[in-house]
Amino acid sequence: MVRDNLPFGLFGERGPFVGRAAPMAALDAALTAVETAREMRVVTVLGAQGIGKSRLIQEFVLRRRGSTLVPRVYRGSARDADSAYGIFGRMLRMRFGLVESMDDEIVKQQVRSQVATVTGDRKVGDICYFLGQFLEVPFEESPLTRAVGDDPAQGKLLRRAVFKSFLEADAAHSPLCLVFDDLHAAHADSLELLRYLVEYLSGPVLVLCAARPELKTAMEDWGNAGGGKHTVIELDVLAETESHDLMRALLAPCKDAAGEVPASLVENACSFASGNPALLEQMLRLYHDRGVLEEEAALADEPRWRVHLDRLEAAELPLTVEDAIGARLSALSPFERRVLELAATMGSVFWAAGLVPLLRAGHEAPEIWTVGADDDVGKLKGVLMELEHRDYILKLPDSSLPDSDEFAFKHNKEREAIGRRTTPSAQKHHHAVFADWLARQAHTHSSEETLALLAEHHEKAGHGESAGLAYLDAGDRARAGYALTAACGYYEKGLELVGDGSVARRIDALHNYGDVLALTGRIDDALASFREMLTLAYRLDIRSKGGAAHNRIGRLYRDTGALDEAGRHLDAAMALFSSAGDDRGVASTIDDLGKLAWLKGDYASSERLLRDGLARRRRLGDRRSIALSLNNLGIVLVETGEFGQAIEAWEQALGIRRDIGDLVGVVATLNNLGTLALDRGDFAVAMPLLEQALDVAKQIGDRNRIALVLVNTGDALHRSGQPDRAIEVLKQAEEQFDELGDKLGLADALRALGEAHLARGDLVKARECIGRCVDIFATVRSRVQLGIALRTLGEITAAGGWGPTHTKSAREYYARSVTIFEQTGNEIELAKTFVAFARFLRHNEEYRTEPAAQADATRMEGASRSIYERLQGGRDAKPRQPSLPPADPE
Repeated sequence: MVRDNLPFGLFGERGPFVGRAAPMAALDAALTAVETAREMRVVTVLGAQGIGKSRLIQEFVLRRRGSTLVPRVYRGSARDADSAYGIFGRMLRMRFGLVESMDDEIVKQQVRSQVATVTGDRKVGDICYFLGQFLEVPFEESPLTRAVGDDPAQGKLLRRAVFKSFLEADAAHSPLCLVFDDLHAAHADSLELLRYLVEYLSGPVLVLCAARPELKTAMEDWGNAGGGKHTVIELDVLAETESHDLMRALLAPCKDAAGEVPASLVENACSFASGNPALLEQMLRLYHDRGVLEEEAALADEPRWRVHLDRLEAAELPLTVEDAIGARLSALSPFERRVLELAATMGSVFWAAGLVPLLRAGHEAPEIWTVGADDDVGKLKGVLMELEHRDYILKLPDSSLPDSDEFAFKHNKEREAIGRRTTPSAQKHHHAVFADWLARQAHTHSSEETLALLAEHHEKAGHGESAGLAYLDAGDRARAGYALTAACGYYEKGLELVGDGSVARRIDALHNYGDVLALTGRIDDALASFREMLTLAYRLDIRSKGGAAHNRIGRLYRDTGALDEAGRHLDAAMALFSSAGDDRGVASTIDDLGKLAWLKGDYASSERLLRDGLARRRRLGDRRSIALSLNNLGIVLVETGEFGQAIEAWEQALGIRRDIGDLVGVVATLNNLGTLALDRGDFAVAMPLLEQALDVAKQIGDRNRIALVLVNTGDALHRSGQPDRAIEVLKQAEEQFDELGDKLGLADALRALGEAHLARGDLVKARECIGRCVDIFATVRSRVQLGIALRTLGEITAAGGWGPTHTKSAREYYARSVTIFEQTGNEIELAKTFVAFARFLRHNEEYRTEPAAQADATRMEGASRSIYERLQGGRDAKPRQPSLPPADPE
């Protein structure tokens, strides 16, 4: 039966807000900065359970109502969000005004209309597509979204850039306050995205985060994110006087004639709570449950409680939190305990509709099944209302399952205690029943959150293969939504549980698992996944899948510098794709082989392969892949002296990439155009291009590309006579490449650092950097980069980096560099080496009077001038190869 005489101040109005003046002032200061400076500010509130984190934020928001500083407030909580990006999905549903059980078409119409109002962007479809992934509502694909569908890394970068841009555009209309609660329970993918927003979001946005101290364990450097724009508040317990004031206020309905409340009730509660506000409120509940407090008149305008101090000693009030929980649970009726026991089986969040099959399990159907208020569903609804009134559970404003109310346990410790009272065999049975029900819900298989929940319950029920398949489906959904960390976890569990069953499904899962492992830096694990995929494809003679496995293995070896091993696998992939008639696989592998030939310095083969791959991709009509081939071809054309064609290729690629919104590709092409301008000595053109590339790379948060552009920016600074600034920038690049484990990138950063230190005259540091650089390039067998490093080593040696007795070695280093570039046909690097080598021969005391050495210097100066004349000529230079076909109009 539902109780109407619920105590005032307990389940309705809360106690007064006390003891938080300093934290409130910090929140006020952050909001003032948002309003006056129009800049983003972040405040993180840390504290133990029940200490008042959410209450602090709630009071802060409420106090702003009616003032001139009123941002729009949207919330997301990790407590009631099980999907990888659930906190953002909840926040966006609130932003767009989406309510429970709203039809998908109405949702799409509402989101599309509001996005158009906010952004006024012609690419509303792309924005809706990416935001729809947070909402788990599918929007129509575009050329861009189709292009990134098979590239989770690029898709992830694009989506967070789109999300950031939408928030900034929204805040430009009026300030935003984004509240994220219970962050200690958030998925790693959500924390990664939130960290990106904290670092890069701009405009009038206040981000408020609440979490227990465990957040610092999950993200040790969370407090450093955002720099000076981020304030961390650590809430402590209330002072003794504050605790007494709060408890006296909570007990106000039982004041005596003198206006006093019983001191023994205050002292008992404060002793138990030790300054925790939530425990003070819990003690008040126990006073009512034990009959120490009694409602005098349920219908009175003002509540009055009768005090029975004689019952206080016999009430067995708790000494610990565990005692308090036990006392609360003992106050439940048998049916109420049964409902909570079944609800606890589902987890911290549960659905009313899911309780029905659990309650009916083992029961025969009535002779006539009727639906009405008097059936078991109606009884369950009444009990849930009662439990909500008594503060055991909380009804959530939105449900992740249509057609069912969603609830959460108000206190996790109570849920855990109920779970411990349920026998293992009963729990297993409950999990099986709930899994059977959940698997038959239409929404389950379209949501990462519900698929993961289904897998978890199948697993707990002992349904291994069913659990495994559900985990793999959840992994696919997470990967499609760019939640790479979550996807890794799902694939790992799913593959283990599926075992040797469902081989075809296992092959696809291994491919996707290998991709996300590689993207998260777990290269050895990725290789193992692709190797297992290859074995299964071989056993079943599925050549296209075998080609895909070899292709992925080859790419990993290529990207980690094992170039010969990469070639073996890419050749195998080419043969298998050709045998299977897989045109897309053939085109992709040809392009990969072209990139590999470029890394080896075989420019003739590289250009031939890349042109072949470009032609095939044009026939397939894949614009993103066409732009990729054009970009790669441009790199090779520059290094073989075809500068005009290189610019033409890159401008075509840039146009396509900007048109389809391929921000990652835009960074690459801007960077290439900037470095070409740098090689032409046109710093006025190079620096703006590199700055644009760096801005876009930061916008999408791609650390690898940020580091790459930083290296080229450092090069530009040192070559324009600013070595100090160059070193500062290059050290950032070195740190990032080192953290990312990118050997080739690290070696290139060390090479540039060595040159900058040399320009400053710091030979010791220059020698140290270039020594490490040469070692890395020699290890990964990248001939072009090794040639560049040897040239720098020659310059350092010539300057006396190893002492005057070693300057003769400089000639040997220069000569080795020349040989490498002549063999590979890299004209632009050859010209640079000729210039450095000739300068050395002209100024070295031993060689400046030697006729043969001076003749060599003259020859090299002439050859370098010829190359640079063609470089300066740009698109007027006479090409040795046919011109590129025009860019596709579509």
